Amino acid sequence: MSAADAVARFLSTVEVTERPEAWIHVVPAAELVAEAAEVDAAVAAGADLPLAGRLVAVKDNIDVAGCSTTAAAPTYSFVPVGDAPAVARLRAAGAIVVGKTNLDQFATGLVGTRSPHGAVRHATDATRISGGSSSGSAVAVALGLVDLSLGTDTAGSGRVPAALHGLWGLKPTRGLVPTTGVVPACASLDCVTVFSADPELAATAIAVMSGPDLGDPLSRRPRAGVPLASSARRRLIVPTAVDLGDLAPGWAEAFDRVVVAAGAAGIDVVERSIAPLLDAARMLYESSFVAERYAAVGAHIEVHRDEIGESLDPTVAGIILAGGGRTAPELFADQRALEAYRAAAAELLADAAAVLTPTTTWHPTLAQVAADPVGANSRMGRFTNFANLLDMAAVALPAGRAGEDAFGAMLTGHAFSDGRLLALARRIANAVEPGERAVSAAAPHEDPAEADELDVFVVGAHREGQPLHHQLAGRGARLVGRVRTAPVYQMYALATVPPKPGLLRSASDGGAILGEVWRLPAAGFGAFVDEIPAPMAIGNVALEDGRVVNGFVCEAHATDGAVDITASGDWLAWLRSQSGETHP
Repeated sequence: MSAADAVARFLSTVEVTERPEAWIHVVPAAELVAEAAEVDAAVAAGADLPLAGRLVAVKDNIDVAGCSTTAAAPTYSFVPVGDAPAVARLRAAGAIVVGKTNLDQFATGLVGTRSPHGAVRHATDATRISGGSSSGSAVAVALGLVDLSLGTDTAGSGRVPAALHGLWGLKPTRGLVPTTGVVPACASLDCVTVFSADPELAATAIAVMSGPDLGDPLSRRPRAGVPLASSARRRLIVPTAVDLGDLAPGWAEAFDRVVVAAGAAGIDVVERSIAPLLDAARMLYESSFVAERYAAVGAHIEVHRDEIGESLDPTVAGIILAGGGRTAPELFADQRALEAYRAAAAELLADAAAVLTPTTTWHPTLAQVAADPVGANSRMGRFTNFANLLDMAAVALPAGRAGEDAFGAMLTGHAFSDGRLLALARRIANAVEPGERAVSAAAPHEDPAEADELDVFVVGAHREGQPLHHQLAGRGARLVGRVRTAPVYQMYALATVPPKPGLLRSASDGGAILGEVWRLPAAGFGAFVDEIPAPMAIGNVALEDGRVVNGFVCEAHATDGAVDITASGDWLAWLRSQSGETHP
C-alpha cells in the first residue's frame, strides 16, 4: 500500500471509530496527505525507507513537532520545536505520524483511566479498561488505525496494554532507544516501546529508533549481553504456583497451555521461585524510588494544586506528591536493597535466557478500577514492575485466550538480549496458535547472534567437511543452519586451489544457492576475513528467509571464462556430479 493510500484509509476510518478518547490530537488531513506524497515520491526515486508509508501513533508524553505535548495534563501543555529522536528516526525511515494518543496522566498507571480526556476503553469491549499508561497507543493499533505505535514503559506501560489487546509489546533494554523529548516518569527507568500486531514490524521500528543521543545521557549502544551456554539460550524459568499468585479465573490454565507450548517448541522450561524479582517489583511504588516521579513533575503539580480533581488526576497527583516526602537516607538504603535483588536476579538467570510469566494478572472492568483505583492498578504490574529496576529487556506476546479475555505472556531477560527474547517469543507464539495466526518469520531467528558474535554464509570450500572449513572451526564457529540464498545469485566454478565457487548477485539469471550459516565470535571474525584472498570477498548476502548476512561473494572479473553452475543450486552437489569427484 502506498503512503497516500494508507493515509486515505486512516482519514476515512478514524472519525467513525468508537474510541475517540484514545486520541488527544490528530494531525490535520492536509498535513498527512502532503507528508504521504513526499514519502511516495522518495520511494519512487529509489530511497531505501524501511518504514515507508507505515502509520504511527505516538503517546502524548513524546514530542512530535507541531503537536502539543501534554502528558494528558492540560496544565503541562507545550509545543515542542522538534521531534523526539525516536520520532525523528521513524520519520526518516518513511513512517508517518498521524497523531498523539491518550495516556494515564504523567505515565503514572497501568489502567488507562487516569486522564481528564476520559478513560480509554478497550478496543473491543467498552466495559473493560484498555490498560495503561500507553492506553491510546495500544487501542489505535488494536483498532487497525495504525501499523504501530509508540508507548513508554516504566512499570509495564508498554506491555500490559499489549496483553489486553492480543498485541506484541517490545520493551527494549533500557537506554537503547533514547528518551530525549520524552516527559519523564522516572527518568532513570523510562523506556520508549512499540506496539504492533506484527513482531517483525515492531522489531524494525526498535532498530530504527535505537542509538545514543546527546540529549539523553543514559542512552547507550548495543553491547554484548551476559554470556550463556548454548543450552541456557533456550531455557526459560517459569514461576512456582505461589509466585504466580492470584490470577483471573481461567488465566492459570491459559498460562499452563503457554508453558506446554514452549516445551513442545523445543524450549527447556524449568520451574523456580522468582521471589527476588517480585520483591524488587514492589520497590517501584513502595520505596523511595517514587521520589523520582516527584523530581520529574512534582513541582508542576505543587504549583497547580488547585487543579487536582479537575485537569490533574487526583490518584496520579497523590502518588507523585507522596514522593516529595522521601529522604536521601531512605534512597541510599533502597538502592542497597535493589543491588541485592539485582545480584539475586543474576543468579536466578545464570543458566537461563529469561523468565516466562503472564504479562498481567487480570482484565478489570472500568467499574472495578473506579471502585478501587490504587488496588486494581497494583494488581496489573505484578510481573512487569521489576524489569526496568533490574535493567532487563522484555517482550509481551499474544498467547491465545482465557475465556473471553485476550491472554498475553511475557519474556523478561538479560539486558541486551532483545533479539534472543524476540526469537523465543516468536517460537512460543507459533506453538500456542499454529496456523493462520502463526508468526511466519519465526524460524530464521530462532538462534539469534549475541552482540559480540557475527554470522557468515558460506557456499563452498568453507562448508563443513570441506578443505578450508578449519579456518572457521579454529576460531570457535558454530553451525547455525543450512539455508538458501534469495533466488537472485549466480554461482560459478572458479579456477582456484582448492576449488571454490564464486557467488554474484544477478539482475535476471539468478537462482537460490544452498549454503551454511556459521556464527563466529567478533574477534575471530576479523582474523577470518583477513585470511580471505582475492578474488573472494565478504559482502552482504540476502537469504530466502529475508535475512541479510555476511557472506562469501567474488569479484565480477573472476567469473570471466568460469563455468556457470547456478542450475545445480549447491556447490557440493556440483562436485559430486563431476567425474572422479570424491567430496561428500
